[in-house]
Amino acid sequence: MLLGLVSHNMFAQTTENPFYSNGKIYVVVAVISIIFTGIIIFLIRIDRKLKKTEKEINKKNQHKD
Repeated sequence: MLLGLVSHNMFAQTTENPFYSNGKIYVVVAVISIIFTGIIIFLIRIDRKLKKTEKEINKKNQHKD
């Protein structure tokens, strides 16, 4: 609910916001997008490594039995 109020307040001031007037909002959006993409790629790589490790552990446990 608080996020909705804050975002509504931000959009109401688009003409006064210096990010919009200078075009810097695109830089901010680009940086946030790059960071978000990096986090997603990092999480996907960790998930793949974890699955591989789990398979190796399961194979070792099956051979011991």
